Amino acid sequence: MPTQRVFVYEYLSGGGLIGGEDGDDEELLEQGIAMRDALVADLAGAPGIRVSAATATAESVRAPNLQWVRPREGESPHDFVCRQAAGHDLCWVVAPETAGLLACMRKLVGSRRWVGCDSVALRVAGSKLATLEHLDRHGIATPLRFMGAGQASRWVVKPDDGAGGLHTRVHGTLEQAKADLRQRLRQQQAATLEPWVEGQALSLSLLCGAAGAELLSINAQHIAVGADDGALHFQGVRQGAVALDDARAPALRRLAQDAAQALPGLRGCVGLDLVWHAQRGPVLIEINPRLTTAFAGLSQRLGRRLALEALAGFTDAEMRYAA
Repeated sequence: MPTQRVFVYEYLSGGGLIGGEDGDDEELLEQGIAMRDALVADLAGAPGIRVSAATATAESVRAPNLQWVRPREGESPHDFVCRQAAGHDLCWVVAPETAGLLACMRKLVGSRRWVGCDSVALRVAGSKLATLEHLDRHGIATPLRFMGAGQASRWVVKPDDGAGGLHTRVHGTLEQAKADLRQRLRQQQAATLEPWVEGQALSLSLLCGAAGAELLSINAQHIAVGADDGALHFQGVRQGAVALDDARAPALRRLAQDAAQALPGLRGCVGLDLVWHAQRGPVLIEINPRLTTAFAGLSQRLGRRLALEALAGFTDAEMRYAA
């Protein structure tokens, strides 16, 4: 069996910060490195695979059949990815959906080399509002179910294509939220307003394929809301906080399968953000069509090489997608 050449590119640690990118990216860099290293650790040293991993920081993992590659001086992330993609069989890109970046990377890499979700899934999941509307049409509970009078006590305004909770604000009244939204739109920022769902913030780590979604881990999200300005702060995730045999697990498994059926182009390692509402159960907030921070350490905890399992779905040409 011929050796497969796999290029791993995490946007921030792979050079996405070079050239004066938005300083907010610095908050996500540590998370990006953790995801990259977990992915590389799963793949490097596996029989029949040669890994090239992008870095503009330290080379933190050493393994057989692993080569670290760096962008050339002045080379843009897009040009770097194009250059590396041309010399590899498969490319696994981890990047935020912000400004269509992840979808753009897929176009640059091409569908035959791409490891991840298809173009439709990326387009829908790349917009917070489009995601909620799409899920709602498929009968999946989202914050849109709380739009009626008296159903929400707080409201949230956030970038429509944001990541990591950046620039998200929670407001005590709908009028304040609408004013925030109007201000952002005047500044030509893509933003959305939705009810704030009260309950426990959770995330699901999924392995998605043609047969649907396997629930790997139920995680607790630690989120704080600023008392003065309502700014939302993501303070990390606790992997496996809810056991897979918990009383809530069957409903969460159904939610994972429903999301995969509603968006059948979800592939590989995917995350769902949700709130467990005391009366209504799981309310799906966002779909992350890529690796999430909860992936770091998950393979070790489960005793599996999850990245290898995901990669297997892309080695057969019949499993790859049309652009």
